Amino acid sequence: MDKQTPIAVFWFRRDLRLNDNAGLYHALKSGKPVLPIFIFDKSILSKLTFKDDARVTFIHQTIENLNKELQTLDSSLLVIYDEVEEAFKQLLNDFKISAVYSNHDYEPYAINRDKAISELLSKHQIALKSFKDQVIFEKEEVVKDDGTPYTVYTPYQRKWYQKLKSYYFKAYPNASYFDAFYKANSFSVPTLSQIGFEKSNLEFPEISYINYIKQYPENRDFPAVAGTTHIGLHLRFGTVSIRELARTAYGFEEKTWLNELIWREFYMMVLYHFPHTQNQAFKPAYDAIKWVNNEVHFEAWCKGETGYPLVDAGMRELNTTGYMHNRVRMVVASFLTKDLLIDWRWGERYFASKLLDYELASNVGGWQWSAGCGTDAAPYFRIFNPDSQLKKFDPQFTYIKKWTPEYADFSKYPKPIIDHAYARDRCLKVFKEALTL
Repeated sequence: MDKQTPIAVFWFRRDLRLNDNAGLYHALKSGKPVLPIFIFDKSILSKLTFKDDARVTFIHQTIENLNKELQTLDSSLLVIYDEVEEAFKQLLNDFKISAVYSNHDYEPYAINRDKAISELLSKHQIALKSFKDQVIFEKEEVVKDDGTPYTVYTPYQRKWYQKLKSYYFKAYPNASYFDAFYKANSFSVPTLSQIGFEKSNLEFPEISYINYIKQYPENRDFPAVAGTTHIGLHLRFGTVSIRELARTAYGFEEKTWLNELIWREFYMMVLYHFPHTQNQAFKPAYDAIKWVNNEVHFEAWCKGETGYPLVDAGMRELNTTGYMHNRVRMVVASFLTKDLLIDWRWGERYFASKLLDYELASNVGGWQWSAGCGTDAAPYFRIFNPDSQLKKFDPQFTYIKKWTPEYADFSKYPKPIIDHAYARDRCLKVFKEALTL
């Protein structure tokens, strides 16, 4: 195709699929040939700790699969490894672009990035057109009657259901317009090594959730049971549509699993309205807490060598698989922030470096929930007892025997690095002092 022919660009980000993709649907209906692109953003990749970061491998595999799908449509995915602004400057030089399409991203970095790209494009009289795709409700769609954002989950959830109509679940019929893709010879996808990474050996979960939804209310709290969907990775990178998931979950009488999707949207809404929570407590008074931040204790927590089996099992599962059961996430986060009095941001950053399903809004929200400094209405003196949590949720010790096999010979198991009763009293004292200043 003549490079002076006006085209539309669709910019893949957190929406790595061809079907039921809002921004892509609008691009395909624009009347212009659609050039699909993906940018391996150097500014993001440079901050990653591990050369074999599994999430980069997952994205790369997904991009290769997307390109194969597009090739069956006589098109191809243009994959660029560069700073985003530099990538668009090159695109502006190589193509006659009528408009750029994308889907909304609500994280602070993404908002600033998109603002910069919008300004760059506007200098060439080109619009960046963005659409809602990764949530059912966004930004100001679910707010209080006075227009202010909710800061507590339960009333937000109630309003979410009140606002819901069946058309919010409707899939975009992208396949009807696939002939609008830009006809191109195969663009070559850069290898992992060309973008500075190595292939990870971690296994990625498949998209499978229907049977899990049925048993989710009964099984979700027991880490030894295969009772959760592991869908977070696919939601994070958009390899599955939120409309498909929510539509399916809504069809079940029991709404526990759908409520978890609403939690995700709640935390995205909070981060959007309160971007400072990325690095600061939602409740400012909690920034006055005098954290102990013992680096030896932190290292023991990271390695799963605290002497508390459920905490250790969870951390070892995370380090080995890139996943941790949600009940266990709450226990290990409470232990770090309350028992060890280590700043929640240390734990949040460690999870960010390890979790396959890492999502900034949910991770920050979950860590602040555990530390008591977030939007949750519960007071700071909710402190999980790791031993009682073990007895309640892994009574046969199946989970901890898998991840901490030395527990079978208790004499060989490391002694606790801190006494829980002492740690609880200390936590209450330190938090109370900070919050009464």
